[in-house]
Amino acid sequence: MAKLVVHQEKITDAKALAALCPFGAMQEKDGKITITAGCRMCRICVKKGPKGAVEYVEDKKVPAIDKTKWRGIAVYVDHVDGAVHPVTYELLGKAKELAAKIHQPVYALFIGSNIEHAAEELLHYGADKVYVCDKPELEYFKIEAYTSVFEEFINKVKPSAILVGATSVGRQLAPRTAARFNTGLTADCTILDIKENTDLVQIRPAFGGNIMAEILTPNNRPQMATVRYKVMDAPKWIDSVSGQIEKLEIAEEKLKANIEVLGITQKPKEKTIDAADVIVVAGRGVKKRQDLKLIEDLAKSLGGELASTRPLVEAGWVDPKRQIGLSGRTVRPKLIITCGVSGSVQFVAGMNHAETIIAINSDPKAAIFKTANYAITADIYDIIPELIQKIKTGGTIL
Repeated sequence: MAKLVVHQEKITDAKALAALCPFGAMQEKDGKITITAGCRMCRICVKKGPKGAVEYVEDKKVPAIDKTKWRGIAVYVDHVDGAVHPVTYELLGKAKELAAKIHQPVYALFIGSNIEHAAEELLHYGADKVYVCDKPELEYFKIEAYTSVFEEFINKVKPSAILVGATSVGRQLAPRTAARFNTGLTADCTILDIKENTDLVQIRPAFGGNIMAEILTPNNRPQMATVRYKVMDAPKWIDSVSGQIEKLEIAEEKLKANIEVLGITQKPKEKTIDAADVIVVAGRGVKKRQDLKLIEDLAKSLGGELASTRPLVEAGWVDPKRQIGLSGRTVRPKLIITCGVSGSVQFVAGMNHAETIIAINSDPKAAIFKTANYAITADIYDIIPELIQKIKTGGTIL
C-alpha cells in the first residue's frame, strides 16, 4: 500500500493546504499538518499544494511467495472427546471439491487424547491423509498446546489452504495459528472457491451485509478461513477408502501450557433453533412485542421453533440465541417461514440453505422474495391467523 509523507518545512500556508482536501482528511494545528484515516489517496494535496510539501510514496513490492512449496487443502477436526463435530464433515466435502480443481490432496488434522479410534471415519468422508496427534496432555482444549500442534502440522505438511469450523474452539485456534505464520484469516465465509494458482477465494458479507467481499491472500501461505456449521454441504459416506492415517509427533515441551484445567462441568442440553426442522421467523413487520405470540402460535402449530431477525433481539423482544444471521445462528431446517422479514444479506446468509422457504411480506419488492421458494405478498396480521386455522383443521397451507 502507498502512503503520503508530509514535509512540514516546505509548507508555506498550512490552513490553505488543509483546505485543499475534499474529504477533510488534513488537519492543521499550530501551523503543522497531519493526515487522518479519512484520506482517500486522491493526491490533490500533492498536485495543488506547495511543491514537495506532500509526497506520495509507494511501498516496496511484496516479494512473491513460492506457491509450489505449499500443497493440499487441510481441515481442522473439531470434536468433543473424539465425537467429531458435523461442521468437520461439511468442510471435508468442500475441501475435496476445491482440491479436485487444483489436483491436490485433502488433509485432516486431528488433535486430542484417545482419539485414534475415530480417525478412520474421516477417511470415509474424503480425507486423503489424517494427521493424528494423540497425547494425554491434549485431553482438554488448551490454546497454547493446540496452537503448537497446529504450527507443527503446518511446518511439516505445508498445506496451501486450511479450513476451520467457526465453533467456540475454531474461533480461538484459527486466529492464533494465523498470527504465528503472519498470514490472513477470513472469518465466517459463506462461499469458497479456488484459482488455478491455488489462491483461495474467500467470500463473505461485509459492511453490515451491504456487499459481498471477495478476499484473497496471494502473498502468504497458508491461507486460512473459518466457516459456520450448516453453510456447506456434507459429503456422502464412502464405503471404500484409499487414504491413510499418520501420527503427528511433537516435542513434549511444546505441549506445556500456562492454564490448568481442573474439571469440566457439562451444560444442560437445551432446545435450540440450530437443530429444528421447522422455524418461523419474526421480523420488523411485527409491530408490538405482544404480537410475537401470534408468530409463536404458528411455530407451535407446525411443531417448530420461533426465531427472529437482529432488530427484534436488539429491542430485547427475543433471546439472542434465537437470532438468525451472520451475527446470530446459521440454520438449515426443512421448512422456514419468514414473517415480516425484509431479507438483508446477513440474515439470508444464515438461512438460505433451508429446504423450503416461505416468505410473508406486505412489500412486493422485499429482498426476501428473491430467496424464497414461495412468496406471499400480504400483511402478516391477515395471513398468519388463517394459516394457523388451516393447520388446526388439517388443511394445506400452500
